[in-house]
Amino acid sequence: MQEIQWMQEAMKRKSSLLKDLQGLLRINSVLDEQATSPDAPLGDGVKAALQYVLDLGKKDEFQTKNVGNLAGHVEMGAGKELVGILCHVDVVPEGEGWSFAPFGGEMKDGKIYARGAIDDKGPTMAAYYAMKIVKELGLPIEKRVRLIVGTDEESNWRCVDRYFAEEEMPTLGFAPDASFPIIHAEKGIADFDFVMPAKEEEGTKNIFLHSFQAGERYNMVPSFARARLYVRGEQTSIVQCFDDYCQKHHLKGSYYVESGDLIFELEGVSAHGMEPEKGVNAGLHLIVFLSELSLTGKAKNFLDFGRQFLWNDTRGNALDIAYEDDVTGELTVNAGMIAYSHTEGARFGINMRYPVTFDIEKGKQLLSKCIESFDGHLDRFTDLKPHYVDENHRLIQILQKVYEEQTGEQAALLSIGGGTYARSLKAGVAFGALFPGCPDVAHQKDEYMDIDDLLKATAIYAQAIYELASE
Repeated sequence: MQEIQWMQEAMKRKSSLLKDLQGLLRINSVLDEQATSPDAPLGDGVKAALQYVLDLGKKDEFQTKNVGNLAGHVEMGAGKELVGILCHVDVVPEGEGWSFAPFGGEMKDGKIYARGAIDDKGPTMAAYYAMKIVKELGLPIEKRVRLIVGTDEESNWRCVDRYFAEEEMPTLGFAPDASFPIIHAEKGIADFDFVMPAKEEEGTKNIFLHSFQAGERYNMVPSFARARLYVRGEQTSIVQCFDDYCQKHHLKGSYYVESGDLIFELEGVSAHGMEPEKGVNAGLHLIVFLSELSLTGKAKNFLDFGRQFLWNDTRGNALDIAYEDDVTGELTVNAGMIAYSHTEGARFGINMRYPVTFDIEKGKQLLSKCIESFDGHLDRFTDLKPHYVDENHRLIQILQKVYEEQTGEQAALLSIGGGTYARSLKAGVAFGALFPGCPDVAHQKDEYMDIDDLLKATAIYAQAIYELASE
């Protein structure tokens, strides 16, 4: 057989690939828990994005299946063994400050912009077109290939739980939802809340904290925070302190009076929860500012906990859980959601990424000890176990070969703090689509995917699918 020019095949389909990707990017597929139904268990937008991919599959004469509008697949080939490609079409909330329409799919200067462009709609479409290339070339394959599409990757993984309760587990596979070359190890991911219940206030205060709110998701660094205070008497000195704080830390803040209360708003920089040090946590900054105002009672308790255990510490040192191993690196802690109400108490929503050798039960005990010292407790603790595939596994050997042939670069093995669908497979790795040296703009404003990289990833995935399914 003549040698296949995978990149040329991807380039032939550039126009239709971009058109189909734009259609997917224009669907607002943020989880909507407030507008669910039996027919749309995660909201209409999420359902529409899933159906969009399945409809493409039907049009292109693949076999398709919808599993409860939570997941689905597009399949080709025949054989006992199954190669899985696990993608997702849900996205995190768009956030503030975009230069482009967050769900516009606009193209400029060689990039396509939208929430989900790199995480994970662009890579999903690259993998879909890779399957199209193999199918349209009529290449002989001995295994089935299945693009498995999830809809709840950014939250609770209800999609893959439901899918694999009903459908078979692939023999091996990959998730195009991280970085190249190959990610063979992923940290464990624990989401939980530090909860501090409401209790009686003490005495009369000149400053009273009514409410505090920051963040939307455990796995995002909060880019905005808001606090409502009642201030007895002159407010000028407090406002001046806020201006001074913002100037000192190079932050954008604002304040105004509403119904007699003083409102403070602060902007930070969003980032993925697996690398919280790359963001600026607006919630923790606002906590530090408020802690300087000498509040008392439960408000002081709330502010003291945030400042003592979470401020300027993304590695869990103050929480006594700092840990590192040679496989997956350091443990990370992100305070993704922070809320306070003088009637309901305080809640810190934490996203913790821990190394494969970390003792999670011991860590949980240490976390409980910290919050109990502030008369609180742990709540809503969920734990996604670490994932690891040995470097000698044939899946890794094949993907290394493909990557090196397509790029001319060494296919080093990586580990990440992120959680991809690869860990849903008994033998799965994350494989692209972010290339080395490219900025990671997932979960940030003006998220984009480089169009040349989109085509290059499509070529890599096409060869990978062919070799995994014919080997």
